[in-house]
Amino acid sequence: MRTALLAAAAALALALPLAAQEEPKGAPAPSEIVAAAPKADWVAIPAEDLLVMTLAPDAEGKSRQVVIQLMPAPFSQGWVHNIRLFARSGWYDGISVNRVQDNYVTQWGDPNYDNPEATGKPKPLPEGLKVMGEAEYVAPDILAISDARGRPRFNYALGATVMRNAMIATNSGVSVPRELQEALKSGKPPATEEPPRMGDAYADFVTLALGWPLGGTMGEEGNPFWPVHCYGMVGVGRNYSPDTGSGAELYTVIGHAPRHLDRNIALVGRVIEGMQHLSSLPRGSGALGFYTDEEADKRTAITSVRVANDLPTSEQPRFEYLSTESDTFATYAEAVANRRDPFFIVPAGGADICNIRVPVRRVAGAQ
Repeated sequence: MRTALLAAAAALALALPLAAQEEPKGAPAPSEIVAAAPKADWVAIPAEDLLVMTLAPDAEGKSRQVVIQLMPAPFSQGWVHNIRLFARSGWYDGISVNRVQDNYVTQWGDPNYDNPEATGKPKPLPEGLKVMGEAEYVAPDILAISDARGRPRFNYALGATVMRNAMIATNSGVSVPRELQEALKSGKPPATEEPPRMGDAYADFVTLALGWPLGGTMGEEGNPFWPVHCYGMVGVGRNYSPDTGSGAELYTVIGHAPRHLDRNIALVGRVIEGMQHLSSLPRGSGALGFYTDEEADKRTAITSVRVANDLPTSEQPRFEYLSTESDTFATYAEAVANRRDPFFIVPAGGADICNIRVPVRRVAGAQ
């Protein structure tokens, strides 16, 4: 009897779930910092800067929608103009995903336009498209531009807080020069106007500003800056130089950041919702991940692409991003670079520019 009771107790003990380990207290996680951000630190994304792309339903009949935020001025505005024109003319309706290269990109466009497996005639392009030069891959004088709330950035004479934010938001490990430390404490510009090196293997200077990850070169004429190829960024497919692409073919990064493409291809935006619908598509076995003739059934149809501003007000999605010029973002970026919340043991001491993703959130209600 005693043996039976012990056996029953043992069985019951095995059947009971183990008690969850109590989470130790520690520094807040980046997600907690973002969740606590005040309303004033969030910047609304204009409906004119949002593309709503509807894909054909998946194999289970579930709808698939992707929302893309277009780059604001001064970046890539010729291509952004074209993309709005393509969308508003209905040219994108009925195109398809034609290329999915593992750990690289998902690309979509007219399957008969500049596609190695093309079998028919390409769709006529709409009138009014702009032709851009390669110089437009970069934008000059970003330093003089205010953020969405009118605050100046990277101007020593106007305060050091923005410089502190920029330094924290870059891939870290950067040691702050003594004169800059004093400037940060006093709020006065440092004696030198030469900024500290805050770059990586691809750019002299990397930071997040205007809500986007950017690379740049300080000291060159015009202080050129450019958006960088992080996960989810959207770019323009092109042929060999001097062709720069029109926007008829677009791609998004679905793998490790291909930063070698920076300044070689126009970046025009990023996917802010529905990325899973583009990153999980079947890979193509043709050259560069294009679907072969035998894989035509793998192509995902794109039923429509609309500028959100053209949708009925009740259907317009609303999004906000966390201002990269806010104190909350500086705290968040430092927490990403040096995780001290309970799960982590050793702070990394730095983060790649693409690891500090700009938080974006959907806002309920009509635009």
